[in-house]
Amino acid sequence: MTSQTQAAAVSAPVALPRRFGLLQATALNMSTMIGVGPFITIPVLMAAMGGPQAMLGWVVALVIACSDGLVWSELGAMMPGSGGSYIYLRDAFGPEKLGRAVSFLFIWQFLLSGPLEIASGYIGFAQYASYLWPGLGANGSRLLMAGVGILIIFLLYRRITQIGRITICLWIGTLLTVGVVILSGPFHFDPKLAFDFPPGAFSFSLGFVMGLGAAARVGVYDYLGYYDVCYIGDEVRNPGRVIPRSILISLVTVAAIYMVMNLLIVGVVPWRQFVPPAGTPLSDPPPPVVSWFIEKIYGSGVAKVFTVMVLWTAFASCFCLVLGYSRIPFAAARDGNFFAVFSRVHPRKEFPHVSLLLVGAAAIVCSFLPLLTVIDALLTTRILVQFIGQIGAVWWLRRSQPAAERPFKMWLYPLPALVALVGWLFLFGTTDLTTLLYSLGVLAFGVVVFLGWSRWTRRWPFAG
Repeated sequence: MTSQTQAAAVSAPVALPRRFGLLQATALNMSTMIGVGPFITIPVLMAAMGGPQAMLGWVVALVIACSDGLVWSELGAMMPGSGGSYIYLRDAFGPEKLGRAVSFLFIWQFLLSGPLEIASGYIGFAQYASYLWPGLGANGSRLLMAGVGILIIFLLYRRITQIGRITICLWIGTLLTVGVVILSGPFHFDPKLAFDFPPGAFSFSLGFVMGLGAAARVGVYDYLGYYDVCYIGDEVRNPGRVIPRSILISLVTVAAIYMVMNLLIVGVVPWRQFVPPAGTPLSDPPPPVVSWFIEKIYGSGVAKVFTVMVLWTAFASCFCLVLGYSRIPFAAARDGNFFAVFSRVHPRKEFPHVSLLLVGAAAIVCSFLPLLTVIDALLTTRILVQFIGQIGAVWWLRRSQPAAERPFKMWLYPLPALVALVGWLFLFGTTDLTTLLYSLGVLAFGVVVFLGWSRWTRRWPFAG
């Protein structure tokens, strides 16, 4: 094969088989959303505002997620393809001009935020495993997280049809886990515990606003994944119908599950038992509150069995995240905006194997960081380029391509987009200064790298 033929083979888009239907797509989204997040973040949520009034953060997070879900639905139906946000930002703003810059910055921040999100699931897995093995220790936890990451890579190293069946099996286990909590809680629910508000809980102040922002960030973190199917758009049947429906079904269902589950837990386990006094930092990672919940109702034996179910749920979430996120470097590489080796598709199993190995390995490395650092960093690095960038993409496409085919149109446009914009800016503005500067520094460094690379290759904005 000549060098020209090899180059053409690398650059030519490879069609992936469309084998994901509505059931598999919804299972993928929900398995990602109902991961270990809500099981490990209840103490973080309550500590953010010092009591159950922090549930307001769930409401704020839900409004942001639902509004943003409509943004994803319109873009995902209009431009289905592997890479999700990368495709939307590139095509909306022009692949050879501004769209090239914005999509590059998305890949830049994704190389950090994507593996961080997966890593948070590995950290939560190790935390709940410590309930079963109290002597696990730091080194044992690291080995366990690495082992889980390697196992997920092994399971994903196969055809997408087989992965679809695995996804549904993991999803069923996830629903059983949250079902145990929801069905057990009402018989032991104590409203005095659930609504045990501290003095001045709703006194409006700067501290209240900052605490609400922190609680809402935790809530949004737990909702992340409602758009996961968008990252494998090339592998979805009838994407104009399946992608929007799977996003909206996932959001409504998971929101109801989260609200009920969290209220039941704090109605059985006193929040003061796992939230430290004001001025005392929360343990990192937080304690396994949901296992305590089951232990208080049924005893330690049943709690251990339930903890295994939580571990199943955490595993399912990480599995789905690695699946979706492994398609992003693949999509960028197909365009020539990332190393060409990551555009390779397995010759027999038809999936982007090099990209899968990159994302999977990076997530294992990131899992060695503290959980709270992981959550704040992964969210703030995404807000400006990905979430706000996509809102801009919807607006620009409506303005520049009003006659373009849109299988799904955002309801009540532009109201949901404006609500999402205000919500993302609120979360970003209430972030602590250190994390804020870190995320801005990552973005600024990405701009410098992009300009240097563009000047070296004589591409926009230095073309000609």
